[in-house]
Amino acid sequence: MNTFPHRLTAIGAVAAAAVLATAAPALAHVTVDPKTTPGGGYATVNFKVPNERDNASTVKLEVTLPKEHPLSSAMPEPVPGWDVEVEEAKLDTPLEVHGKKIDEAPSKITWTATDSGIAPGTFQRFPVSLGRLPEDADRLVFKAIQTYDGGEVVRWIEVPEEGGEEPDSPAPVLSLTEGEGHGHHGGNAEEIVGEDPDPVADTTAAEDDGTTDATARVLAVIGIVVGLGGVAFGVLAGRRRDA
Repeated sequence: MNTFPHRLTAIGAVAAAAVLATAAPALAHVTVDPKTTPGGGYATVNFKVPNERDNASTVKLEVTLPKEHPLSSAMPEPVPGWDVEVEEAKLDTPLEVHGKKIDEAPSKITWTATDSGIAPGTFQRFPVSLGRLPEDADRLVFKAIQTYDGGEVVRWIEVPEEGGEEPDSPAPVLSLTEGEGHGHHGGNAEEIVGEDPDPVADTTAAEDDGTTDATARVLAVIGIVVGLGGVAFGVLAGRRRDA
């Protein structure tokens, strides 16, 4: 008996399994969007929180601001269904901002759900205007803690090593490029005094990220269909040969 159809069936099955493995979503984690911004100024970023559980909702997010590079300002945008609290801490070395020295800086931001929180299969963005971003650093690490309504706590606090593999529970990282000045998005310091940063202006990167995710899902589905088609073809060919 010709074993070619059976081999074809096996090949199709392996191909389908490989496609399914590739299409399986990577472990989602708390991230910051955009991932890169100029240093030396102010920027609005979004902490993006996905719900990884099928039977629980995310009801709390805690983000610790970097102590080694303290920020003089952290202004969260109100998010419907969530309370927000910004904690401050004393600084060992005062910061000089607009000619004034400050000895306290934001140290932690906590969002607590007042409604149902982040449901399974969804995500939520938490916008924050941050500044002034340091010029003597190439990145800021924000350790995050995600709490589910069942009491489970997930700690996204592992610091990724530059050039190394991503850890299992990576902390959100904001990469900093060389800035063009000390103002909001490259402006000068005088221009930003009293300015209310606009969080909406900085959500483009986050939207692009969502578009990329959707495109990846479509390509994954196409791959699954192609793989399953190979399996079906192999089975039919085998049956015809046996007949």
